[in-house]
Amino acid sequence: MENTAVSKAGRILALIGVILPLLMIGGMKFTAVEIEALRPLIGGTPWLAWMYPVFGEAGASYVLGVVEIATALLLIASPWSTRAGVAGGALAALIFLVTCSIMVALPIWEPALGFPALGPAGQFLIKDIALLGISLVILGESLNRLNRSAT
Repeated sequence: MENTAVSKAGRILALIGVILPLLMIGGMKFTAVEIEALRPLIGGTPWLAWMYPVFGEAGASYVLGVVEIATALLLIASPWSTRAGVAGGALAALIFLVTCSIMVALPIWEPALGFPALGPAGQFLIKDIALLGISLVILGESLNRLNRSAT
């Protein structure tokens, strides 16, 4: 038997757990500190490095910030709007899939200790695996709601 109060609280906290980082880190994208912090992440990842010639360092950061904040707003609306849940879940999954992919391009292990000791990039990025999973759950639940409403 499912404990619906615990499940409901878990879903709410999971949603908040995705929304807060997107809002907070998205807002930071408009600061010099974050623009500088992104330099090795974007510049060191071949599939993201194109953003610098197209937008410049600040512009790339601003674009990411706008996408992250817009995604958070869609997720905030998701309990009341199925379409916002689908769009927000899909965008969040894409955001966290991209950030998880950075772990393939950058050294994430602490060089002196090796696996499984995480270095600074790994410590920063490892949480995004859970955020990707939550985003996929939100997307899946929203798609299920959309399918039920269509029938």
